[in-house]
Amino acid sequence: MNTQTSAGQAPSRPVRELPPVITLTEKAADRLRELYKGANAGQLLRISVSTKGCSGHAYDMNFVDEAGTPGDERVTSQGVTVLIDQKAVLFLIGSQMDYQTGDFESGFVFSNPNEKGRCGCGMSFHV
Repeated sequence: MNTQTSAGQAPSRPVRELPPVITLTEKAADRLRELYKGANAGQLLRISVSTKGCSGHAYDMNFVDEAGTPGDERVTSQGVTVLIDQKAVLFLIGSQMDYQTGDFESGFVFSNPNEKGRCGCGMSFHV
């Protein structure tokens, strides 16, 4: 920790490392590997947060060219890279993306410590 000061300077504060924007479970990483090999070869998943739904925000996911959009954050977890829209970073810090399969549907599911609540149907959230 650096606390040395020069004349007229305040002592520096220790820098805390932020948690990763998002981490992927092994199931999510495996599913993305499958998708990246198929029709989406040469593309990456881009995650954004849009204003919609009865709770105010919803996760959006699209496949885009590997270059992404200027300002996108590139995150690699479990050896798989995803892009995060720069406007979504603060909504997603510390989140985990999983892939779940059920009897009637399968899909990516987010566990987001920043969420304060979800709507009744679970499609949107608020922070």
